[in-house]
Amino acid sequence: MFTLRNTAKLGLNLWSKRSIASLSALSETHQMLQKTCRDFADNELIPVAAKIDREHLYPAEQIEKMGELGLMAVAIDEKYGGTGLDYLAYAIAMEEISRGCASAGVIMSVNNSLYLGPVDRYGNEEQKQKYVVGYTDGKKVGCFALSEPGNGSDAGAASTVAVLKGDRWVLNGTKCWITNAYEAESAVVFATTDKSLKHKGISAFIVPRGASGFTLGKKEDKLGIRGSSTAQLIFEDCEIPKENLLGEPGFGFKIAMQTLDAGRIGIASQALGIAQASLECAVDYANKRIAFGKPISKLQAIQQKIADMSLNLESARLLTWRAAWLKDNKKPYTKEAAMAKLAASEAATFCSHQCIQVLGGMGYVSDMPAERHYRDARITEIYEGTSEIQRLVIAGQIIKELSA
Repeated sequence: MFTLRNTAKLGLNLWSKRSIASLSALSETHQMLQKTCRDFADNELIPVAAKIDREHLYPAEQIEKMGELGLMAVAIDEKYGGTGLDYLAYAIAMEEISRGCASAGVIMSVNNSLYLGPVDRYGNEEQKQKYVVGYTDGKKVGCFALSEPGNGSDAGAASTVAVLKGDRWVLNGTKCWITNAYEAESAVVFATTDKSLKHKGISAFIVPRGASGFTLGKKEDKLGIRGSSTAQLIFEDCEIPKENLLGEPGFGFKIAMQTLDAGRIGIASQALGIAQASLECAVDYANKRIAFGKPISKLQAIQQKIADMSLNLESARLLTWRAAWLKDNKKPYTKEAAMAKLAASEAATFCSHQCIQVLGGMGYVSDMPAERHYRDARITEIYEGTSEIQRLVIAGQIIKELSA
């Protein structure tokens, strides 16, 4: 659980005078969490982020420490080992962790919103005791398996099938682009149980590592976010107990869509962290780099870039916090989550691009983190719904609202 004792244990200065964006808008609990996560990122993530990226290392030690702080299950009830905070807290924590290391951020995001989220919401008590408890402290993580080789954005066209045979479900098919694939102890998997019903014939299952007939494909060699594994999950007559059905038969598509709405807040927050890191890198370099007898931060061209970066970042942050607030207050947030994810991911790409421009040649080499931020930012416009899909979601919601 997140407590003051956690921060004291890590020797963090909770009341540092260092400026944090939008701090005054937050409650005292959120301020404390934000400062704790920022200091953790400074002390534990930034020093190793380049090595994690360069060597494609899963940051196991850092993920366990994040678990000790309560960051791997932010919005999960304390009785299941979670932190018991709200989704605004999750968004704040995700941004600060991703500012330090975007790979650690996506591992945290998948475990919080894509794995624990649906199991906590739709699982029965027995499933929660088995597949939530134990996944909250960073020692175990889960994953989410929706996309397939033949259908990414078309979530209702699952070719993976599940057939009930006696007291066991038998799964056949392949899932792709699965974050945390190699580290996950369990996966939330979507499969068709009644093809005649189309998307209403999709069901959700909890598939543990080691299940008979469950294997992993090769690790993908990625442009960025290299500290998290991405691979295929392959099911060949994979057998799981009947009780591993999550929710009711045919509820899978609904579970997937509601899970992705929440997950988009997490990815928006990851993108904010990358954008914030890019802005800080650009300003730090601009203050130190001397040209024409003065720091380049004094040049109007550089100031315009910094202003535009900050404008994009702050606008996206407000959209993200609004989506989180709506979710916390049990209001519809599908449109707002899509807006947040779209704005934040495009802000991350813009800010990381401009950061490289400010640094010039130094932005293009791996001695500086700018090129890593640029590579890490790119995927935020793709996973958990591309920017094109977000625009369709937003437009669909607006047309529905204005046509009512």
